[in-house]
Amino acid sequence: MGDGAKGQGAAKSRSFARFAAQDDCVILLALMLWAAPVFAQSGKVILPLTITESDKKARQVIDDAIAALGGDKFLNMEDRIETGRAYSFYNETLSGLTIAKIYTRYMAVAPNQTGELLGVRERQAFGKAEDYATIFLEDAATDVTWRGAKAVPKDQFDRYKDSTLRGIFYILRMRLNEPGMTFESRGADVVDHLPVDVVDITDSENRVTTVYFHQSTKLPMQQKLTWRDPKTHDRTDEITRYARYRESNGIQWPQEVTRERNGEKIFQLFADSVVFDQGVTDDKFDTSPPVSAKPEGTKKKRK
Repeated sequence: MGDGAKGQGAAKSRSFARFAAQDDCVILLALMLWAAPVFAQSGKVILPLTITESDKKARQVIDDAIAALGGDKFLNMEDRIETGRAYSFYNETLSGLTIAKIYTRYMAVAPNQTGELLGVRERQAFGKAEDYATIFLEDAATDVTWRGAKAVPKDQFDRYKDSTLRGIFYILRMRLNEPGMTFESRGADVVDHLPVDVVDITDSENRVTTVYFHQSTKLPMQQKLTWRDPKTHDRTDEITRYARYRESNGIQWPQEVTRERNGEKIFQLFADSVVFDQGVTDDKFDTSPPVSAKPEGTKKKRK
C-alpha cells in the first residue's frame, strides 16, 4: 500500500475513533453518601428513612438493571474486549467502515472523585492487523499509526471524557457511591414500540443522563445526553441505542450500539464477540508505534 493510501487509512481510523470514543462505550448512577441511599456490596439500594415515590421507583429500576446486567459480576468486571465492525455516517449516508477491536480496562478511583477523574483506559484498534489505533488514558488520548504517535486535540478528548462519565454502563460500574448523585423516575414510555421505564440521573455538576430501561428485560435500551459546544454554545442532543444483548462470562452486554446526534445517525458498532476479565495488561495502552511500523519517509523503489 502506498503512502497516500496509508494516509487515507490513518485518517479514516481517526474518524472512527472519534465516533466510537464518544461511545461506547456504558452506565448509570451514583448516590450521595449522607443524604442518599448507600449501595450494599451486591449493588442493591438501601433506602433512607425519607424517600419520595419517584425516588423509590427510580431506585428499583436501577436495582433491577444491575441484576439483569450480571449483578456482582458486572459491578466487579475489570476489563472488556469487543470485536466487530464499525460504521460511520454523514448526512445519514455511510461514509466509512472498518474492522474494530476495543480494549477497555477499569481503573480504581476514589468515590469522591469519580465524577472528575476518568476511571477507564481504552484502546480502539482498527484493521485486521490492528495497525491503527486511538488510545485513551485518564488525562489524554493519542492516535497511533505506522507513521508514529500524535496527540488527540484536547477538545476532542474532553468530549470523549464527558460522554464516558455520563454513559449509563460507566455510571453503573464506576459511580454508584459518588457524593451528590441524584436520580428520579420520569414514568413509563415507549421506545421502538417497546415499553420502557425512564430515569433521569443528575450528578453534582448538574450533568443529566436520561436512560430508558426495557420493562421486561430490565436492561438499558437507550440513553440521551444534552451538551453545548464550548465555543458556539449550540445545543446538541445525543442519543445512543443498545440492542442485541448477549451473555458472556455471566455479564449481559449489547452487541449493537447506534449513536445519533441531533436526529442524524453518526456511528454504529456491530460486535461479533464481547468477552470480560481477560487480564488486559498495560501494554495494550502503550502509545508507541507498532514494532512492525514502516519507518517514516521510506519508500519502495520502483523497478
